[in-house]
Amino acid sequence: MSKGWRARLRYEFDKSMAAGPIALIGWLAVISLIVIILAATVLSLSEIAPAGGEPVSFVEGAWESLMRTMDAGTMGGDLGWSFRGISLFVTVCGIFVFSALIGVLSSGIESKLDELRKGRSQVLEKDQTIILNWSPSIFDVISELVIANRSRRRPRIVIMAAKDKVEMEDEIATKVPDLGNTKIICRNGDPTDLYDLAIVNPETSRSIIVLSPESDDPDSQVVKTVLALVNDPKRRAKPYQIAAEIREAKNAQVARMVGGSEVQLVLADNLISRIVVHSSRQSGLSAVYSELLDFDGCEIYTVEQPSLTGKSFAASVMSYEHCTLIGLCDLDGKVHLNPSPGRIFLEGERAIIIAEDDASIKSVAGELRIDKNAVIAPVRQPQGKERTLILGWNRRGPIIASEMSRYVTEGSVLTIAADTPELADDVGALELGPNMTVDYKVIDTSSRTALDALAIPTYDHVLVLGYSDHMQPQPADTRTLVTLLTLRKIAETAGKHISVVSEMTDVRNRELAEVTRADDFVVSNKLVSLMLAQASENESMAAIFDELLDEQGSEIYMRPITDYVSIDQPLTFYTLTYAALRRGEIAIGYRRQRQDTADTRNLGGVIVNPLKTDKIEFSAEDRIIVLAQD
Repeated sequence: MSKGWRARLRYEFDKSMAAGPIALIGWLAVISLIVIILAATVLSLSEIAPAGGEPVSFVEGAWESLMRTMDAGTMGGDLGWSFRGISLFVTVCGIFVFSALIGVLSSGIESKLDELRKGRSQVLEKDQTIILNWSPSIFDVISELVIANRSRRRPRIVIMAAKDKVEMEDEIATKVPDLGNTKIICRNGDPTDLYDLAIVNPETSRSIIVLSPESDDPDSQVVKTVLALVNDPKRRAKPYQIAAEIREAKNAQVARMVGGSEVQLVLADNLISRIVVHSSRQSGLSAVYSELLDFDGCEIYTVEQPSLTGKSFAASVMSYEHCTLIGLCDLDGKVHLNPSPGRIFLEGERAIIIAEDDASIKSVAGELRIDKNAVIAPVRQPQGKERTLILGWNRRGPIIASEMSRYVTEGSVLTIAADTPELADDVGALELGPNMTVDYKVIDTSSRTALDALAIPTYDHVLVLGYSDHMQPQPADTRTLVTLLTLRKIAETAGKHISVVSEMTDVRNRELAEVTRADDFVVSNKLVSLMLAQASENESMAAIFDELLDEQGSEIYMRPITDYVSIDQPLTFYTLTYAALRRGEIAIGYRRQRQDTADTRNLGGVIVNPLKTDKIEFSAEDRIIVLAQD
């Protein structure tokens, strides 16, 4: 029985000791109290006092003992060996107690700091943008959000990923040095776990961006994260604004079922593939897309404009001087880009406008400066057969080939040259339109001899894709750069311009690649990041770009300006807008072919949303940028 009692007592003591620093401090306080009470009792009952002094009471004895417990030097002036003995006992006990207390406090503080470094504490911000998962795209996303946050008060970006908090903070500090007025808060956790999601407090968020993580099955992770957000039993009643990155289009339907109207999907591979195809057919087009997606310039807004109610779409387009009306969102939320010129704006419909900022979205009244005599009647140019060459191959290759087949005329040919193991199977599985045939060759695309054998100058378009499925981003871009340099030499030898568009992974490599004199570069990670950042701010952005990049909808074209107006004298952009409207198109900008010192953003002479009243002197090589059905 006695043994069982002792075991139970030891068990209870062990439990209390395991409770943490607070329990240990409590036990030390109890021990100190026992020592003080014992010493005070002995002093008061035995009437032991310092030599020459008066006996002390219990309270006075307790105070004397407390002082000696807290400070060993207090007993230095004690006299009388009996009193010294009791003081020594109390002091020694105090030394052990306070030494243990310092150790417990030090250990507790270190433990708390370790816990904070792990990034597991609750976030109590409001109106924050949340980024879930970690990928190379995150730095561009943060950079764009920093620009968007310039006009906001106390903006916050909260990041959660299965990555060490300190590592995340160090990488961000290195790659995004200028955060402006935006504060970054990093947390470690699993975005698919409901408990971990609660740490970043999505109930108070402004918007949520779900990146495609670096894993074997990234789309399933994204879908599970969206599922956890939308179906959390403790979620808020107000809908979330979620922008999620999906790599493969086949997974989009499941993601839409899970997220419903709260999620905008950015189909990364589809987005990049379509922009690559469009850019290969129209040099410089990627700069237009970058300008529309970049916060540092003109961007797309969807806003209600009561002044347009009852007006035709054509009249509404001509109502703006500082911005460009390109479409509308109807009462059901459906996007209509470049609708019929006679389409009447209904009350409650939102205008889709390109503007530098929302403050510049103002309709103007008064006489329009249009030179109708300069407008040229439309003449449709016949489209001929095309020969296209793709050098390199990755998972976006089949999408690019399929997308390209929709635009070419009968008799067009596509040749694919690469040295990936899955090339033959991918080419055999291609589903192309009836107007284009395809063949392939297995070669080393960085070899001058192999490229010479392809007779590259005979092709109308050359696309260079990176080997991003089999190589890391930097080695893949390096191999692309070698191919581009070889193409430049081939063009110089042939004395002929070769239309080349290249896909790059890292935006930093674009500057290096510009020495190759390729016509255009599509930086995949950068464009996906821009799209995610825009979708987090504009709930209609994904639908707008789906329409822009869909062959059935209105798309962006660059056409000779001499097809629209006579350029023998300077013209206002109002005149170009009027000329485009006559063809059922919307003029959104122009591209100068000659070097322009004002092109500080390196957009290749592309100007989007120019001031419509300024007179501009054009040359025959310049292009007008329009939104048109075909």
